[in-house]
Amino acid sequence: LHIHTVVSFSLSVLVLISNIHSGHTEVPRAVLSVSPQKWLAEGDPVTLICKVYGSSTGWTFSWYTLTASSDYGNQYQLLSDSSRGARGNYTVSSAAVKHTGVYVCRAERGEPAYKTSYSNKQPVWVTGVSPPVSLIISPSRTQHFTSVSLSLSCEDQSNSDRWRVRSYTDHWGMEDCSSRWASQTGSTCTFSSIITSDTGVYCCQSESGENYHPVNITVHSGVILESPVHPVTEGDTLTLRCLYQNTSSVLRADFYKDGSLIQNQTTEMIISTVSKSDEGFYYCKHSERGESPKSWISVRESQISVLHTLSSVLAVCPYLLVTVVLIFKCCRMRVTSVEEEETAI
Repeated sequence: LHIHTVVSFSLSVLVLISNIHSGHTEVPRAVLSVSPQKWLAEGDPVTLICKVYGSSTGWTFSWYTLTASSDYGNQYQLLSDSSRGARGNYTVSSAAVKHTGVYVCRAERGEPAYKTSYSNKQPVWVTGVSPPVSLIISPSRTQHFTSVSLSLSCEDQSNSDRWRVRSYTDHWGMEDCSSRWASQTGSTCTFSSIITSDTGVYCCQSESGENYHPVNITVHSGVILESPVHPVTEGDTLTLRCLYQNTSSVLRADFYKDGSLIQNQTTEMIISTVSKSDEGFYYCKHSERGESPKSWISVRESQISVLHTLSSVLAVCPYLLVTVVLIFKCCRMRVTSVEEEETAI
């Protein structure tokens, strides 16, 4: 281990000296990004892109997930199929809940190999239609005022205690809920008084380390947007309200989606029949109190719609089958007729 450290340090020094001679003083570093976005629904495609800044050619890339963060640093696990992203792009054509996690990349080249340091952390959050566990939040919203209590609980059908509430922040990485000045009892995490630095993504982690039902929680003083914790189903009603910390009444405010004003001077914004086009980032703004943080509203397809499509396909299938059989018989009769004519001649 000591020799490996010395060799890596020596190679880093050589690369730095080489860069200085060529007019560059930056040591090659890996930078990770995600496309098209880090919040996904099951079945969505996603690509992790790793690039080396300071030197762009001849690199082979490796891919890791963050398993834990502590005072002693981060712990990473090499992906079992890391080699398929060796050229710099790691693509998942159809994301599953199991792909939820925090990723990093690393690049190497030369003989002996010079390795860059680990890249920046890049989370990917996949929401499932029927996850095995639900993250229950009380009060039931994604934005919360500072200095109030907050409870998060992982609940499954068997009411087991095998789940743990985990939190992720860009600064601290992935942590146990109890690391954030909260108490964890069984599968429930309780904050007696939350602060802005408690803002992050919270999820339920299984005993095997898989993360389910991620929810982005924002802690803010002043104005917040009251929005649903879980994805809204197509056809359902969506209601948004604007709240202010120092009053119990609902504010009359303007509501925005993806930066565009959609309703003004109203105490609540209601979309009576939600569709996929209503998915996006929402926030509210009051002329005197200020504006709320943004919240992502996810819309999932109705199961009734899926069943209707499936039943329509199944209903058409018999007619398609009969049509194919008739066409086949007609072709056979025509061939037989031609053969009989040729025989007669």
